[in-house]
Amino acid sequence: MRLSERERAIIVSALKRHFGDDSRVWLFGSRANDSARGGDIDLLVETNLAQGDDIVAAKLNALAEIHCQIGEQKIDLVIQRPGGPQLPIHRVARETGVSL
Repeated sequence: MRLSERERAIIVSALKRHFGDDSRVWLFGSRANDSARGGDIDLLVETNLAQGDDIVAAKLNALAEIHCQIGEQKIDLVIQRPGGPQLPIHRVARETGVSL
């Protein structure tokens, strides 16, 4: 995993604060691969938030908090909500990613 312990802690803390303590966070893509270089931070959040407005607010607030603490970096945040569609990106993130 190509995140520092500090970055990992900041990301997990912010996402759980905004999406709920019971949410699960996965790092996937090139940052999950120790031998890769560069790349954005690809994250999957599995949350129990179900309302679209709540999810949008949580996403915006979490990303703002993360950017304030670790600086401007490209972060792709994919969200899986209860009853939401199971997209291929969700499966790929869980199969190839690292649980944070």
